Amino acid sequence: QNFKTELINDLPVDEELSFYQSGNFKDLCRGPHVASSEEINAEAFCLTQTAGAYWRGDEKREMLVRIYGLAFETQKELADYKAMLEEAKKRDHRLLGKQLDLFTFSELVGPGLPLWTPRGTILRQEIDGFVWELRQAYGYEKVTIPHITKKSLYDVSGHSQKFADGLFTIITREGHEFAMKPMNCPHHTQIYNHLPRSYRDLPQRYAETTMVYRDEQSGELSGLARVLSITQDDAHVFCRENQVKDEVLKIVNIVQTFYKTFGFELKIRLSLHDPEQLEKYLGDETVWQKTENDLKDLLKQANLEFTEGLGEAALYGPKIDFMAQDSLGRKWQVATIQLDRNLPIRFDLYCINEKSEQERIVMIHAAIAGSLERFSAVLIEHLAGDFPLWLAPVQIKILTVSENHVEFAKKLAAEFKLQNLRIEIDDSNETLGNKIRKNSAEKIPYTLVIGDKEIASSEMAIRVRGQKDLLNISKEEFIKLAKTKIENRELAL
Repeated sequence: QNFKTELINDLPVDEELSFYQSGNFKDLCRGPHVASSEEINAEAFCLTQTAGAYWRGDEKREMLVRIYGLAFETQKELADYKAMLEEAKKRDHRLLGKQLDLFTFSELVGPGLPLWTPRGTILRQEIDGFVWELRQAYGYEKVTIPHITKKSLYDVSGHSQKFADGLFTIITREGHEFAMKPMNCPHHTQIYNHLPRSYRDLPQRYAETTMVYRDEQSGELSGLARVLSITQDDAHVFCRENQVKDEVLKIVNIVQTFYKTFGFELKIRLSLHDPEQLEKYLGDETVWQKTENDLKDLLKQANLEFTEGLGEAALYGPKIDFMAQDSLGRKWQVATIQLDRNLPIRFDLYCINEKSEQERIVMIHAAIAGSLERFSAVLIEHLAGDFPLWLAPVQIKILTVSENHVEFAKKLAAEFKLQNLRIEIDDSNETLGNKIRKNSAEKIPYTLVIGDKEIASSEMAIRVRGQKDLLNISKEEFIKLAKTKIENRELAL
């Protein structure tokens, strides 16, 4: 019990302690405990691993042992969960990212700083292009901001005080203090504020996909899921109070369309502030209560079901968080819409209304994919790397049987490229069997083998990923089929 005594002694004198009691046993623990191990179904329980850990993360302190286990009510629930874990290992985005040649990490560059290959960059661009297509239909405009700023920008926004540990700071040779941007909203306020705004100019809808930087602890970094350089598909709407509902619902439509395309099921969580910890947030309780009640009313009026998450709000306002369930049943927080009345106050954002008076505006923050890195990780595991045709970095692969077939393959590839299809040729000296096995591991949607028989035929025999039967079809029909699937962003091949 020496370790728990140490924890108690390190707490402030006036800190309240709580104990959990089971029978005659009392413990400094939040619980719950079972009265007896007999209450645990032995067939639904197992230990999974052990790991060493220094006490309080200090390598100079005692080494403890963490014991990990699983416990369910029934043996079937345990078996199902273990099967899901095994499948999740096969889908690990870090393994598939290497297998599909999407991204890499370099010790020279540093942990948490992914490097995207040509194939991975196509994946990112297709995802971001889809987001922009959906936003553009609702009148968004692109803006561009620098990656650094005077630290004073975050002094005004409040991020310096509330987000100090996450800031990368820079001291110039002249002694000026700058910061790498951890978010984009303060910059966007300055674009809004650089001109006088009439109520006729609103809403102003700014969108930008750009990197932000956050100083995460090295132990928290994990593949693409947790990185130092985060690519956000960020957007901010500057609008009047009577425009909030329409603007929020437009973003909800974008989110629902985007995630439905990938086969995700969405649920909504309304993330609220914790009134017991007001020091974590900007603004006063009155503003928070009004903003939260407005979002609740908006969701109810739109007949959108939601749960509430106490303490999950952003620094400057409550948010509508979208929780996606993937193909393994796991839940991920993905898109977000945040209603903000605090930054407009701090940056004195207003428009001139019909009465020629200054009118305080409202700011809506929105991210659809959110972090492209994290979304890519979730998507890779959701699809097991089997990307739909429109998203696949390489859509068609041509495998030649011998050198005699390379010229025909190149002509065919040129025709496909003219139709904006992404294609590669494997004309290496490897055996056809090796080429097919390698191509299968790369999860290419469509594969064409070119030999004497195929050159002489008017139809192409196409191997479709995940299907046993070949697709026998003319070149013209195949091009039409492929372009239709791409245009409609179909999930199935």
